[in-house]
Amino acid sequence: MSTRLASGGRLIDRSKAMEFTFNGKRMTGYAGDTLAAALLGAGQTLVGRSFKYHRPRGIVASGSEEPNALVHLGEGARFEPDQRVTTTELFDGLTCTSQNHWPSLEFDVGAINNKFSRFLTAGFYYKTFMFPRVAWEKLFEPIVRQSAGLGNVPKERDADRYEHFYAHVDVLVVGGGVGGLAAARSAASTGAKVLLIEQTAHWGGRAVVDGGEVDGMPVEDWVNKTVEELENMANVTIRTRIMGAGVYDHGYATGYERVADHTPGDGRPRHRLWRIRAKQIVSATGAIERPLSFAGNDIPGVMLAGAVRDYIVNWGVSVGDRVVVVTNNDDAYRTALAVKAAGLSVPIILDARAEAKGPLADAAREAGIRVEAGKGIAKVHGGKKVTGVTICAQAGEGASLEDIKCDAVAMSGGWSPVVHLWSHCGGKLIWDIEQAHFRPDPDRAPTSHDGAAFVVTAGSATGALSLADVLADADAAGKVAGKAAGGKTSSKTAPTVDAETMQPIEPVWVMPQGAGPDKRMKMWLDFQNDVKVSDVQLAAREGYESVEHTKRYTTLGMANDQGKLSNINGLAILSDALSQEIPATGTTTFRPPYNPISFGAIAGEARAELFQPVRQTPMHGWHAEAGAYFEPVGHWYRPYCYPKAGETHEQAVNREVLNTRENLGLLDASTLGKLIVKGPDAGKFLDMMYTNMMSNLAVGKCRYGLMCSENGFLSDDGVVARIDEDTWLCHTTSGGADRIHAWMEDWLQCEWWDWKVYVANVTEQLAQVAVVGPNARKVLEKLNDQAGGGMDLSAEALPFMQWRDGKIGEFDARAYRISFSGELSYEIAVPASQGRAFWDALLEAGEEFGVMPYGTECLHIMRAEKGFIMIGDETDGTIIPQDLGLNWAISKKKEDFMGKRAQQRSHMTDPDRWKLVGLETLDGSVIPDGAYAVGEGVNANGQKNVIGRVTSTYYSPTLKKGIAMGLIKHGPDRMGEVVSFPTVDGSNTVVKAKIVSPVFYDPEGEKQNV
Repeated sequence: MSTRLASGGRLIDRSKAMEFTFNGKRMTGYAGDTLAAALLGAGQTLVGRSFKYHRPRGIVASGSEEPNALVHLGEGARFEPDQRVTTTELFDGLTCTSQNHWPSLEFDVGAINNKFSRFLTAGFYYKTFMFPRVAWEKLFEPIVRQSAGLGNVPKERDADRYEHFYAHVDVLVVGGGVGGLAAARSAASTGAKVLLIEQTAHWGGRAVVDGGEVDGMPVEDWVNKTVEELENMANVTIRTRIMGAGVYDHGYATGYERVADHTPGDGRPRHRLWRIRAKQIVSATGAIERPLSFAGNDIPGVMLAGAVRDYIVNWGVSVGDRVVVVTNNDDAYRTALAVKAAGLSVPIILDARAEAKGPLADAAREAGIRVEAGKGIAKVHGGKKVTGVTICAQAGEGASLEDIKCDAVAMSGGWSPVVHLWSHCGGKLIWDIEQAHFRPDPDRAPTSHDGAAFVVTAGSATGALSLADVLADADAAGKVAGKAAGGKTSSKTAPTVDAETMQPIEPVWVMPQGAGPDKRMKMWLDFQNDVKVSDVQLAAREGYESVEHTKRYTTLGMANDQGKLSNINGLAILSDALSQEIPATGTTTFRPPYNPISFGAIAGEARAELFQPVRQTPMHGWHAEAGAYFEPVGHWYRPYCYPKAGETHEQAVNREVLNTRENLGLLDASTLGKLIVKGPDAGKFLDMMYTNMMSNLAVGKCRYGLMCSENGFLSDDGVVARIDEDTWLCHTTSGGADRIHAWMEDWLQCEWWDWKVYVANVTEQLAQVAVVGPNARKVLEKLNDQAGGGMDLSAEALPFMQWRDGKIGEFDARAYRISFSGELSYEIAVPASQGRAFWDALLEAGEEFGVMPYGTECLHIMRAEKGFIMIGDETDGTIIPQDLGLNWAISKKKEDFMGKRAQQRSHMTDPDRWKLVGLETLDGSVIPDGAYAVGEGVNANGQKNVIGRVTSTYYSPTLKKGIAMGLIKHGPDRMGEVVSFPTVDGSNTVVKAKIVSPVFYDPEGEKQNV
């Protein structure tokens, strides 16, 4: 049984007791404990149940590699499932409960699955839930969904807050063990700006536990001295409780900081997501100890040898009074010596190697510990706790040589470098036969855009496992990274450590090596998902030769720890089953994050009101004061209309339309996307982005353009203005600016990265007002007259589809002669800081001309009266320009543009595609939104044949009747025909409409040219 030792525990403060509860039971730990240490110190070895068989599970590890000990942490608004007890810092009042059992942890009905384990092997669900097919929806699927997942979903709104933080450094060092400290120290000596992050609350890593001397002083003293040195360096920032989560292209990395997990409710953000840009990244992430595969290796009390040592040294916790040590390498001897030094018993060290020699083996014998070479464990005895082991010859089949009583087993199958960050961005691995692990291949490092390596490993993450090798490698890695980041050559000497003599590891993937089927069915690889040695061998027999296929067939490495303990052993078992070397089998894919991170950290402050921030134009305040009724357009709130007292919205819209057509209307058009595209290759780039030519657009002129996706479907439209020889300004739809900007950047960065083009989104830098109506020119000229001069806005000086820069009144302006209403219209752009003043000046000057602001619905009606399309109304992701009669906007000269080849596919050129037409109801009514047109006959389902649909439908106050635009089969060839639109309001009525030209108003375009 585990217990708290009377003394020891370098990380705990015994003067500060802390109370916590586990499954309602009150327990006590100390400040500095992890929850795992506190549980073990309180004698709680059973902490959970496995996923499939609901077998008892205890704590196996001491860090983030722990697969078993996941709990529900907290209550109410701070409840969170699947929290790893080995990385959770204890705090006073902590509340947790175990997971995946019913009705209790001690008595779990789900354990019945263990009795049927022979039938619930790997892939059983692929074979079981196939027949009868009708049973899937009503029987199988509910069972699978009820059984899936670990932990409960939080029910209450999260009480904590989260944030993002941005950092730009020369060198990022991930990992605060002795390797990370040495690398940061040497990188800083080059003059580089260094950020060092460590995922735990303490510096030094394993070396402090294992002991030794560096530069003539104890490791712990050297760590403290180095930390103090780094803290005093102006070019170094060091932070604990930050996990290096992922490495991406261009030196981008993420860090996950657990700011206040250990101090809940103190007002600080709970988690912080760091977004880091670094010229060089040093991965000093250490190594993880591997378990051994023997029968019963999952019983609570069987732990990694290094973890047993951690709990004794760091937290003063004994995992058992009698600890059997089983190993294939020298490191586990340190655990045996630590257990013995704590006053506990080590009945035997079982060393699977043929010989057990060297300084550590000799020290164990001198301490009175029995050492047996060539031996292993045939079986662990016990159910919910270890009661003993059966010893066997490693070279045999598991015949019993001796039974030994014990209450804990410390196992070590060797150490594997943590290669995740190295691999996230393309770093390759090689198999190290001598060390029996995969390690980074320095000749195939992750490379940046210039082909140069930007990630380097240090210390144990490189594959160096002795203290001397770790520090020498880390010092060199730091200097290389600092120099590559632009630092100077460093002459700082590396830390000095006496070399150690170590006996080589002997790979052991199955214990004993000749174990039969009965034993292999009790050897666990993935403790959480209940994957056994026999499961992987079964997958190989059933043809799953790819490691990725085996992973998914067996769920090996798919648990919460993502295979940190199971993957290498599983790969070795699969390789043996396939009769091939381990490198030929390869590894699964390493993907970020390294450990799970909270959804809160990912979202940061983007929640509640900030989840989708409302964007407001410079004139928004005026609109609100004027009583505007707003509608969301993308992230913007735009005035839908400006109702007066006693007016309905419909009445307000009709008034705005008529006034704009007859007098003067103002539209706040600031929301229109405005993208500056600049560079020597900008014209070539825009020719690819738009369906028509933009490179030949003259400076000072504008052109309407269409943008399509690669699949040929219409994506956005807008007016493009050429500003100078290598600069264009592209207008987009209000909701499309960010999307189109990202779309352009995607092509520039991923496909045409060598084109000299820059794109800037200046939407919010400019306020834009559409001045529309017969009196539009008059109000602008009045502003000029009041200021004593200004831009010439005459039809001769500023023709249609041209633009000019200059002064309008007192305002710096760019005037575009473009129209989306069919009326005389100017769109005037001014700096955002002048937007409200310009709007106020127009209202004041326009009073004598009948000025009236209008909203988006008035805009929509006027554009529909003119037959102008609207993205999102006439388009739905399946429409091509040709469907809308926009063939004139598609260049026949260009060799290529986005979507050109797609538009040549047979489906796109099908003459039966629906085409855009205008629709006038016979009785003057308005066709309902979304109505479908039906034709003669019925389809195979007995439904009426559909021959088209309405895309936009309005009441036109100008024409005093209902008008609509729609897509109709063979529409342009059916002018004058009447089509039927059944209503969907339950009245069983049919609206009759005549097919007409989509241009209802001023078809000659005379009004926009006055």
